[in-house]
This record gives sequence, C-alpha cells and structure tokens, in this order.
Amino acid sequence: MPELRVHNITVSVDGYAAGPRQRLEHPLGEGFEGMHEWMFAAMRDLADGKGGIDVEYVGRGEENIGATIMGRNMFGPQRGPWEDESWTGWWGPNPPYHNDVFVHTHHLRPSVAMEGGTTFHFTDEPPETVLARAFEAAAGKDVRLGGGPATVQQYLRAGLIDELHLAIVPRLLGRGERLFDNLGDGIDGYRVAELVGSPTATHARLVRR
Repeated sequence: MPELRVHNITVSVDGYAAGPRQRLEHPLGEGFEGMHEWMFAAMRDLADGKGGIDVEYVGRGEENIGATIMGRNMFGPQRGPWEDESWTGWWGPNPPYHNDVFVHTHHLRPSVAMEGGTTFHFTDEPPETVLARAFEAAAGKDVRLGGGPATVQQYLRAGLIDELHLAIVPRLLGRGERLFDNLGDGIDGYRVAELVGSPTATHARLVRR
C-alpha cells in the first residue's frame, strides 16, 4: 500500500529544523548555513557511484516516489499575497522532483508546469485532502513530504506520516523552528526503528508503531 514518507529532514542537536528570518539570502533561515552539507556531499558521492551511510539514506529518499507535498516556506521566501507569479521555486527551470508537487499556501495561484515533468499545484486544502490528491497523482507509488517544519508538524498531528527520516547534525543552533514542537500527542504513534551514525550525521528513522 502506498505510504507518505519524509526523508532527509536535517535537525540540529537541539532540535531545530530551520533558522529564523528565512528570506532570499537565507533560504533555510539565519544560522542554518552548512547544515545540509552532509546531504550535498552524499548526493555527489551517489552521483559518482560511491557508497556510505549518508549515501544510503539519501538514496532511499528517491526510491518509489510518485508525488511530493511541501509547504510554501519550502517553495520560496515570499509571505502573504504573491507580488506576482514570476517565482517558480529555488530550483531553476528543471526542479529535481519530476512529478506533481502540492504546495500548501493560503494564497492560491495557477499550477506551474516546469521542465522535466515537475508541476507545482497550490492548495489551501487540509492535509488529508492534499494527501489523497497526491496519492492519486502518484499512481500507486509513495508520496514524499518535504518541509518546512510547520508542514511536517501538520501531518504528524494528523497521524498521516508512515515513515520519517531525520539527519541529526552535530551543531547547536539555539533558535529557529523546532521540528517536534506543537505536536500534542501527534508523536505518540511512532517509534524509532533505526538509529545509525556516520562521521557527519546521526540518522533516525521513525515509523508507525
């Protein structure tokens, strides 16, 4: 049965998954620079045919994915009504998704078809409805849930996530957006199925009990 999966969510030791004051110059918020270096290095190694713990976890995130869900904070730095519709994401004309991507936002706009098969759809529907649409678009494959932290929290509170992979990097940030805040009992139905360390990150995989 298709699943909703979260991969490569990078957090600091004190639990922050994004820095404060996200904007064009700081896509992941202030102080979060370098937090994803483990992943970029693993992606380079994967492309070069190399192995390793980080490479294995990055590779898992690409397997059997047919659609993607993300929050507006992951799609871009703008807040409130769109100034115009020229912004089409951080990734250039050929985003790395190559499938339908559903973007949570209170400010709707027409869908945007990009090179390589990525189409961004903008929705203010509840998580359950968006997930149903994503499963339909995925045509039997799994759906990947991206960030930001607030979007992951929404789906955790709703009990919709089947698998959550965290990469914990050895840094203390002290401020920003914490991944496991504001969940109530939303985390109660999960257990840690894997905990594996590499020289650059500790990988934790949470699954439903």
